[in-house]
Amino acid sequence: MFCINLDTTDPFFNLAVEEVLLKNSKEEYLILGINSPSVIIGKHQSGHMEVNSKFVNEYQIPVIRRISGGGTVFHDRGNLNFSFIRQSESGKQVDFRKYTQPVLDFLKSMGVEARFEGKNDLKVDGLKISGNAEHIHGNRVLHHGTLLFSTSLEMLRNSLRKDTSCYTSKAVVSNPSSVVNLNEKMNCFPDIYEFRSEMMNFFLKNFSDNFPYSLTQAEINQAQSIADSKYKTWEWNWAYGPEYTFKNRFELNKVTHSCDLFIKDGIIRECFIKGSDQMNSASKKLIGCRHMVNDLSDVLRNGNIFLTEKDIYNFF
Repeated sequence: MFCINLDTTDPFFNLAVEEVLLKNSKEEYLILGINSPSVIIGKHQSGHMEVNSKFVNEYQIPVIRRISGGGTVFHDRGNLNFSFIRQSESGKQVDFRKYTQPVLDFLKSMGVEARFEGKNDLKVDGLKISGNAEHIHGNRVLHHGTLLFSTSLEMLRNSLRKDTSCYTSKAVVSNPSSVVNLNEKMNCFPDIYEFRSEMMNFFLKNFSDNFPYSLTQAEINQAQSIADSKYKTWEWNWAYGPEYTFKNRFELNKVTHSCDLFIKDGIIRECFIKGSDQMNSASKKLIGCRHMVNDLSDVLRNGNIFLTEKDIYNFF
């Protein structure tokens, strides 16, 4: 198995690397990577249902859809991402315990007793340190997971939506768990990069068929192309998700309003707003608009309806 330390913290590129090596190679890989702050949603999730739209916009945290299922995770430079890309037998591809066991073995060698719990989590003393997801491509499987080392738990909590009662959808919904950072359980690493180096050394020393590997220029170019054409696009990150409805009641200019939106392919297909005459008239204007903060603001502004930054989030 080829073992790769990704040099970049670009989450768009690093997700694209996984797809390139999964689909364009027959080799097997272990990939260790660290991303700048980003929210990574599952393939079958609705972005706005999962994220705190106001917070991620304010802090310019990108929301990126991955090719695997499962729930939403927060990445930053205190989180280590591990990915296995392996050949697999038909009917035996999905096996979370198989792919997380080597990670558990590594943590045990560091004095951390972690356990596989639930469907796809790794926990220490009942607190989550890792979420995992898988994607099958022919006879190959991509298994990737997170390892919270020194993640900003405040940023993690604030980036994720706590109340989804305004949304209705058949989308996969995340199951929030209480989390803990591994650096609270071990004192042997000054930073996440030392932690990553130790994990890589563990795999190289304990498995005779593992070898260090660097991406070729062709693989780098392919990954950058996919990052630009897919992972950075609204069409993939927002429009791809399942259809959903959004209903909310709010007060605007001392008048109680209600809005009822139906969104498909990221576009507002139906819109009913009740309250002031001005907002009633906005209903038709918003049909055909992308369900995105800047798009709604622009459409309303062009109709001489000016909402504050706070008010626009009544629609998310």
